[in-house]
Amino acid sequence: MITVHSVPAMSILTEFLRHPLLTGAVAASSPALAHRMTDGIGLEHARTVVELGPGTGVVTDAILRRVTPGTRVVAIEVNGHLADRLGRRYRGAGVEIVHGDATDLASLVSGPVDAIVSGLPWTVMAEPVRRRILDAMTAVLAPAGVFTTFAYAHAAWTPPGRRFAGELAQRFGTTGTSRVVWRNLPPAFVHRATAPVSTSIKY
Repeated sequence: MITVHSVPAMSILTEFLRHPLLTGAVAASSPALAHRMTDGIGLEHARTVVELGPGTGVVTDAILRRVTPGTRVVAIEVNGHLADRLGRRYRGAGVEIVHGDATDLASLVSGPVDAIVSGLPWTVMAEPVRRRILDAMTAVLAPAGVFTTFAYAHAAWTPPGRRFAGELAQRFGTTGTSRVVWRNLPPAFVHRATAPVSTSIKY
């Protein structure tokens, strides 16, 4: 476990108001949701962990509580303001903060990656972008790699939510969802996917 010194919380609402298309949420994930996203995915034994869309660092903290010294943790954040603040917050804490786009994952992080934990707003991003990111993930994940992300409970059965679940099923041998985490605003659940497979989907 790596210790992180706390700093004043960053406002995800402020970033949503500044960059709504980049942020995709009005509130940071709760510690309860972060725990559910990182629990039971083998972070204690991982050599390389990637976080997509770390935002204010709530899930980053949960990852650091589970990994062991020597684990490579890379957090990719497209919002430059958040990336700068995360860089200052985690300086010396064993996290590589990358200001970049998740569509460039394969060039930003060489595989194999043991786990990818994501806070990206999958259901509001453009479909071609979402698919490029998903394909980039399966390209770098190890054969036994794990992917986790969350979705808001109220959007689970909307067309975008169902499409995203279907896209996961196309790219992973095993997919599943957790119980709803009610201690989150809004309530959310976790997608978990393992056994990545290559895809020949044409866009």
